[in-house]
Amino acid sequence: MKLTRANLSRSLSQFQGRRILVIGDLILDHFVWGHVERISPEAPVPVVDVKEESYRLGGALNVAANLAALGAKPTAIGALGEDGFADQVRRQCESQGILLRAAATLDRPTIRKTRVIAGSQQMVRIDRELREKFDSELVRELNRAILDSLKSADALIFSDYAKGVVSRKLLASAIPRARQAGIPIVADPKLDNFWSYRRVTLLTPNTKEAGESIGRKLKTQHEIESAGKIIRRRLDSTALLITRGEQGMSLFEEGDRVTHIPTRAQEVFDVTGAGDTVTAVSGLALAAGLNLRLGMEIANLAAGIVVGKIGTAAATPREILDAL
Repeated sequence: MKLTRANLSRSLSQFQGRRILVIGDLILDHFVWGHVERISPEAPVPVVDVKEESYRLGGALNVAANLAALGAKPTAIGALGEDGFADQVRRQCESQGILLRAAATLDRPTIRKTRVIAGSQQMVRIDRELREKFDSELVRELNRAILDSLKSADALIFSDYAKGVVSRKLLASAIPRARQAGIPIVADPKLDNFWSYRRVTLLTPNTKEAGESIGRKLKTQHEIESAGKIIRRRLDSTALLITRGEQGMSLFEEGDRVTHIPTRAQEVFDVTGAGDTVTAVSGLALAAGLNLRLGMEIANLAAGIVVGKIGTAAATPREILDAL
């Protein structure tokens, strides 16, 4: 189905009020903004004069923020440390209309990614995190929250950043229950759990993740097409979407149908969180019962908007309409 202003406007209106459950790694993105005018005399590195600092929701929370920006009602489930950064997360979720159901743990800090940006250039990223498995009581708490939230969900999204929340055991419990309830499932996977996302509605790996899952590098369109068909069949998923950066996206459906969707980006300043945008819009499209290819066209359009912004960002309905 061709994307027109009429069906785009109608689709965006169908996103309003959809209840989307997001399960994954809750991350707080910390941005240090400044400019560079000199090189340090101590080492051959730039000196960043800091002008401003800000916090934004990252990881699974960025998926939830994208959903909220499009008028949905997201619930985010994951874990936070018992620290002031968790309080920052809670304040931002409340202000953006995200229902947060976070298990608190003393065993690890709230995950933070600090990006130092001079002008429009990211200079360095500093990660603060622990990746050990969660204890059994916290896992039980997460499972209770998931089972309760599934009762009212229109779609389920897994946002897996390989930080520990999404495990094979959790997937083995949540996926069958969502399927039994007729809830569409979108998964943005990492390699550790890749083959545990069996029978989800839509999997959204990037080219690198898709290649790693079958032990090969995907360089040509033919290689991507071959890999996509293998992965979709092996996972028995309804569809597979491989995101390909500046080359757009490739959608694989049952019957080995392949649709290549060219990128909509006009200018690329920062690809941070673009995959989260695709995942969020895909989940909304499935929740609204849209034609899958139409939904992926909208996801592609939204991703083209956020890469034109610096830092973790979301696209609004007005921006998406204007972009078309």
